Amino acid sequence: MNIEKAIKDYQCAGCIHGSDPKTCSKFITNSTMGEGCIEHFASTTLYPIGKIFLGLPKGFNRLGSIDAKEFRPNIYSSFESSPWTYDNLNVPVWKYLTKDSHTIVKGICPRINLPFIHIFLEDCIAKIDCIEITEDFLESID
Repeated sequence: MNIEKAIKDYQCAGCIHGSDPKTCSKFITNSTMGEGCIEHFASTTLYPIGKIFLGLPKGFNRLGSIDAKEFRPNIYSSFESSPWTYDNLNVPVWKYLTKDSHTIVKGICPRINLPFIHIFLEDCIAKIDCIEITEDFLESID
């Protein structure tokens, strides 16, 4: 899958600017912290949950108390292309392999109390040490 299709699938779903990067006047990619539309933010509210990212699986789509305009998932073509190092300052918590063989990681930077979501457009589950979330688990949560 190319980056533009991944952005359409994971970020454009539910975007207030449109659902296709080809017709979006706000679509801009940013390769510094991964590919993705830098105008993208969670704009859908579910009461009492708060803001969610449409396009991401349950459990990976909720923002909690984070400012929706300051946070977005980072998309990488491969694990090796990511500038992140998972360690004591960048702690992966959950990993999930999608049916398209993409790896989604949700974690936290505890020193600055900031969560992150990384989407790798490959199966890199074996390279990441954290809890693996299954489809059955996702079906069991609200």
